[in-house]
Order: sequence, then structure tokens, then C-alpha cells
Amino acid sequence: MSVTRSKIIKEICDAYPGFLHHDIDKLFSIIINEMKSALKRKERVELRKLFTIEPKTQKSAFKRNPKTGASFFVKEKNKIYFKISKEWAKKINEKM
Repeated sequence: MSVTRSKIIKEICDAYPGFLHHDIDKLFSIIINEMKSALKRKERVELRKLFTIEPKTQKSAFKRNPKTGASFFVKEKNKIYFKISKEWAKKINEKM
């Protein structure tokens, strides 16, 4: 089951009928853009009781292919670590 932006905005509109659709859409865009810019600045993004997203730098190193045994060099790269909260994980698993 995939979640799209339009589905999220529709659910928020249904839950809060007093707000206009384009206002919710604009607010959602602001939140997503702020999360993106924080990750670009290598800052941690935390939505309490939902999840955390943290950028980390993976150091460059020589790695080995386990199948062939050949070693190769991997450059330093940025990765994003996503961790779901225990409460949210429990709610998701209950629905499945």
C-alpha cells in the first residue's frame, strides 16, 4: 500500500472540514520543504510519536565483493536513516 501526497491531503481535509483544501496543500508543501532543507543542512528531523530522519555520512573505505572476493574502493557518501517510533509501529502492525 503506497501513500501519496494527494491521499494524505484528502485525509487531512476529511478530518478537518473547516480548513480549505489549498491551505492544507500549502501547509503540507511548507512542511515537506522544511524537512528537505533541514536534511540538506545535515540536521535531524524528528516528528514526535511518528518518526525520525537523520542524515549520516558513510566513510570511504575498501570493500570486498563476497561472491568474487575482489576488493574495490567506495567513496564517501551521504545516507539517510529513517527510524519509526514504537507507538506508530504498533498502530501500523495492528491495522495489518
